[in-house]
Amino acid sequence: MVNKLYEIEIVKTFFNKHCRERIIYELNSKKKRMNAISRLCHDFKEVLKIDYMKEINCVDYKEVLEQIKKYSGANACYVISYNKEVDGLYMELDDALKSIVGLGMPSLVVCNMQNKLAYFEAEQVNGAPPRYILEMS
Repeated sequence: MVNKLYEIEIVKTFFNKHCRERIIYELNSKKKRMNAISRLCHDFKEVLKIDYMKEINCVDYKEVLEQIKKYSGANACYVISYNKEVDGLYMELDDALKSIVGLGMPSLVVCNMQNKLAYFEAEQVNGAPPRYILEMS
């Protein structure tokens, strides 16, 4: 179940100021939610705070999980994803990564809001999709 208040906090933390209001509006609309997530396809560098993104080179979800564990001991997460099966859910981190790594479409997995840590996988264009750790602290 989508947690609107938590998503507002996520947007305020990880998204650029110029697009926050629109992203929050779209995420909170059943009709427009995918518009907000689609903004993370080609335009993610305009939407997310790229100064806090560290690209990681991982082949599969286990490697991504290992990288996230280096930054955070989180076992649970909140997912905003093009994959409607996991979008808007709190989940075990391992299960979330199994569902989105290699999907080829964008996902933001918030691992720890206290430490302001998330994992982002962009749209796949050529080769493996770009993958990032976002660390705001």
